[in-house]
Amino acid sequence: MTTRGPGIADLSAFERAKEQRSWYFYDWANSAYVTSVATVLFAPYLTSVAETAACGSGVSDDNPCLTDLDLLGVAVSPGSLVFYVVTFATVFSAVVLPIVGAVADRSSRKKHLMAGFAWAGSLCAASMVLVAGGNWQLGALLLVGANLSLGASLVVYNAIMIEISVPDERDRVSSRGWALGYLGGGLLLGVNLALVTLHDQVGIGEGTAVRICLLTAGLWWAGFTLIPFLGLKNRPATGVAAQPGGAVRQSFGQLGTTLRHMRNYPMTLLFLVAYLFYNDGIQTVILSASTYGEKELGFETPVLIATILLVQFVAFGGALLFGRIAATLGSRKTILGGLCVWMLVVVIAYFLPDEALAPFLAMGVLIGLVLGGTQALSRSFFSQLIPRGREAEYFSLYEACERGTSWLGTLVFGLVYQATDSYRPAIFALIAFFVVGLVLLSRVDAHRGIAEAGNSPPVVV
Repeated sequence: MTTRGPGIADLSAFERAKEQRSWYFYDWANSAYVTSVATVLFAPYLTSVAETAACGSGVSDDNPCLTDLDLLGVAVSPGSLVFYVVTFATVFSAVVLPIVGAVADRSSRKKHLMAGFAWAGSLCAASMVLVAGGNWQLGALLLVGANLSLGASLVVYNAIMIEISVPDERDRVSSRGWALGYLGGGLLLGVNLALVTLHDQVGIGEGTAVRICLLTAGLWWAGFTLIPFLGLKNRPATGVAAQPGGAVRQSFGQLGTTLRHMRNYPMTLLFLVAYLFYNDGIQTVILSASTYGEKELGFETPVLIATILLVQFVAFGGALLFGRIAATLGSRKTILGGLCVWMLVVVIAYFLPDEALAPFLAMGVLIGLVLGGTQALSRSFFSQLIPRGREAEYFSLYEACERGTSWLGTLVFGLVYQATDSYRPAIFALIAFFVVGLVLLSRVDAHRGIAEAGNSPPVVV
């Protein structure tokens, strides 16, 4: 019998590190779609396509489109089309993703599932290059397909994190994934925005430039997904409760069992509710930032573009910084600190003077610092509270609940603006989401939650 000497590497840790490096690149891959397509370029482009279909090509600020589209027999304003499509995709994914999670937990081919959903989504994104003229129907279908595929792939991707990391590694692994995602998404977004801004110098129209950017985002997503697909290993399903019937019936049965037994994990549920509130606040701040900067503070489009890129690249460092802080304080306390910073952000936004560039950019830096960190640590903290063998299923509930309630913040923002005719009280009203999230998260007993889930706690909780 031989013994391992002190100079021999721990091969299990070495193998985990190799898989973790491959895993990080799916954040890098899908962030190209999230930033370039879903966040910046496709919504205004699809709106212009819808306006062309409804009113012809002469639509402008001086000549608005007043004719509605016919969407399944319902009259829809071209300017509202994107919001209705995204709402439908959000609600539909909230129904579908838990089933995806249940199937993934019973599968021994998780990396194939993740890559399959990723490539389906990237195909939808790349096919957006075909959306032109007045063909808004194709654009709407592709947007639903891409968003649904993205959500499904993330459910499996997040579950794989638990398989390739021990509890003490989760905060670091999750933070590095988020950081790489912001870096990759920011790089491609910078290139794409340069192409759209300088389209005349390149000798192409603005619409053609946007469609090229949509194609590059889809190809980026598909190409870089190869790295985790080749670098990750499939593992047998573990801890799955026996269910009668075939694979689909078993998956529905497992989901039903989980929903019935979730009351046995009160800390997991409490964290999930806390996350729904503060994440809704985060998403609404990000979604409304450009509108606030343009309509309330009076900034031109180039300034808003520069600020978006600034936030992306600062978020890269912010995610890594929060990972380091969590190694000392624990993820829960670090998230609580991040929520205090988010409350400071909305207070600063309320008092920002018009056209004050330096304070506006400083606020962008502050947002970038906490944006990636709070999201990355929320993912890793939640992973500690999930019963073994149900990782994908719980992460599907995490994704589905987030998507199913992501309209609350925007609703509050819209109602306050309508009541006050000002974006300042509307942005300030979002502080309520951070306050409620912070209070609920402060009541989560991490040690109890980890024990209830049957997991081993990290050294620092």
